[in-house]
This record gives sequence, structure tokens and C-alpha cells, in this order.
Amino acid sequence: MEFDEIKNIWNKQNNEMMYTINEEVLRQRITAKKRTTSHIVDFSEKLLIIVNIGAAGFVLGLGIVKASGNVFTYTLAALMFFTAGYVLVKRLQRKRWENRFDLSLLGDLNHAIANASYQVKLSQVMIWYAAPVAILTALNLGYNGKEMWIVLLIIGFFVLAFLASRMEHGIYVNNKRKLEELRNVLEDNASNR
Repeated sequence: MEFDEIKNIWNKQNNEMMYTINEEVLRQRITAKKRTTSHIVDFSEKLLIIVNIGAAGFVLGLGIVKASGNVFTYTLAALMFFTAGYVLVKRLQRKRWENRFDLSLLGDLNHAIANASYQVKLSQVMIWYAAPVAILTALNLGYNGKEMWIVLLIIGFFVLAFLASRMEHGIYVNNKRKLEELRNVLEDNASNR
């Protein structure tokens, strides 16, 4: 059978062109991706803010109560409070620019891409943020006379967390790339009409 014959049979059976895009399914898919990226970013921001404030309060409280506070303890707490503030400011900025997208298929896709780009940047910043936290934690433990195996165990934990964060970052980069590829396909499709 020739390709044209197959195409004609397909068209007769389904009453649609062989290579048409079902726009409603595409719209649902893009809307779902937009919601997913927004949810991930929102959850990540809230988690980072809460965890950093909680950890900073814990470190600061422990340093004060045990009277074992040193420069490393207070620097670590300050870094965590600063990070929570930084993420909060970035969140407020993101919320402001979130409403600038068109209420269209391409606008929703651009919104999803913007959130994915933001998530990629946020995860990269948090990967690099882990290094000073690990160093300050190890220095604090060493300064307070903890046994070397405890310090090494904590450093090992941070190394594992770093590796897991890199893996997670790769997932965010891949999701962003897929959204950009979808946008390129849609733009190419629109320009070919």
C-alpha cells in the first residue's frame, strides 16, 4: 500500500488529518505542566524558607542554651536566616512577574518555562549554599570538641545531600529543556501555517 492510500484510509476512518494536533489535548497538557511547575516552585520556596528559619532558630537556640555558641554557630545561624530572607524576596518577585503572561497556549507555556527556569536557578543556588553550611557545621563541631568520626559522618551526610541535589537539579534542567523544545515545535508549527 502506498502512503497516500494509508493516509486516505486514516482520514476516512477518523475524520481527521493524519498529522493534526489535537489542540484541546495540547492545551490540557500545557496547563498541567504550568500547574506542575508552579506547584514545584511554590513548594520548594516554602520548604526552603521554613527549613532555614527552623534550622537557624535551632542552631541559635542550642548555642545560647548550652552556652557553647561560637563564631561558627552564629555565622551558620545568620547564613540560614539570610537564606530564608533571600528565598522570601525571590518568591515575592516571582509572584509579581507571574501575572505578566498572555492568557493563551503560548503564554501558559512561557509561564511554565519561566517557572522551570526559576526552579533551575533556585536549585543551583541551593547546591552552592550547601558548601558553606557544611563547612561551618564541620568547623562548629570541631571547635566544640566533637569526635572526628562524628565530624566525618556529618561531612559524609553533606556529600550525599550534594549528590542528591545535583541529581534533582538535573531533573529540573531536563524538564525545562523539554518545555523549551515543545515551545520551539509550536512556534515552528505556527510559522509554517
